[in-house]
Amino acid sequence: MAFLSFTGRLLFVSVFVLSAYQEFSEFGLDGGSAAKALSPKFNVFSKHVATHTGFQVPHVEMKHLVLGALVMKGLGSLLFVFGSSLGAYILLLHQAITTPILFDFYNYDVDKKEFAQLFVKFTQSLALLGGLLFFIGMKNSMPRRSTKKKAAPKTKTV
Repeated sequence: MAFLSFTGRLLFVSVFVLSAYQEFSEFGLDGGSAAKALSPKFNVFSKHVATHTGFQVPHVEMKHLVLGALVMKGLGSLLFVFGSSLGAYILLLHQAITTPILFDFYNYDVDKKEFAQLFVKFTQSLALLGGLLFFIGMKNSMPRRSTKKKAAPKTKTV
């Protein structure tokens, strides 16, 4: 059972590891294609936040955001593969932050093809969030193991 669990975690994390590897290989000096794709989406997200909450999102370099996402994916994946709840929480935080920014289907009309593509990716991202929440729930519902050793029964010596 432990081998199956490890294999499942390894397959689950492969999505994050492959994505991080691709971003890392294209990173360069300016953050690569990930930073270029993220920049307009982040600007739209910042405007939404400013208009709906009145809070101004501070200016951030896109390469720093991409680097932060890389670190979260790498560290979270490594910890998650070995069964750590901390790794699941890191990946959960990454998904919760990036999903509404990257897959902004709500900015398109339903008739547009971009809407359908982004909506499918958004729901896939929600499925990953659900898997992480399931793992955390299962991990927290398991009884803790006691590290105390049971005392050996005393025998009478005559």
